[in-house]
Amino acid sequence: MHPFLAFLLRFFISLPTTVIIWLLSFFAFSQTYLISSFIALGGGAVVFLAIKWYTSHSFLKKHRLTRKEYAYIVKNLKEAQKKIKRLQKVFFNVRNIGAFKQLFEIMRLSKRIQSITKKEPGRFYKAEQFYFYHLDSIVELSEKYSFLASQPAKNDKLYFSLNETRDTLKDLKLSIEKDLYEVLSSDIDHLEYELDVAKHSLKTQKNPLNKNDEGRFIK
Repeated sequence: MHPFLAFLLRFFISLPTTVIIWLLSFFAFSQTYLISSFIALGGGAVVFLAIKWYTSHSFLKKHRLTRKEYAYIVKNLKEAQKKIKRLQKVFFNVRNIGAFKQLFEIMRLSKRIQSITKKEPGRFYKAEQFYFYHLDSIVELSEKYSFLASQPAKNDKLYFSLNETRDTLKDLKLSIEKDLYEVLSSDIDHLEYELDVAKHSLKTQKNPLNKNDEGRFIK
């Protein structure tokens, strides 16, 4: 869940508790308006923090992560987001159609990996090649390509460098596709298993009688 939405959820859950505590303190226990307010705010804060701890604990338990691991993953995801923004900036500055298509596909794949990892941070470890190697290389190459391609005067050596960079970006795109496949590998394995089960079930329905059953009915 988005952090702001999670905050609103906790706030609206703890708000009724705060009101109830204030009413009890003021009317049932005859406390002053100021003291009732302090007690109510304290009680509401306790409920708010308790909900935050519970949701955080449940989230980490679901994804089998410690708080330290999750903090490490979040830090790297934030760094990756900055790099993807740099890549997006290059994408809008490129004028070569071939390079434009390449960067579009690279950016689409990168955003997809980032989106999946944000939702399920445990998958980060399956995408380490992407986060620590491939994304860095792509951003650096793309920025250098954009800078050189924008120069008004070009010679044969520069054209060769630009073509070589596009070839390298093509190879990196294939690497990112493999990274995405690795991130989704458990889902693909699960799907293949479900397909095998479904095929077996359909085969059984088409042939409900085994050989022993057929022999018994013939007799």
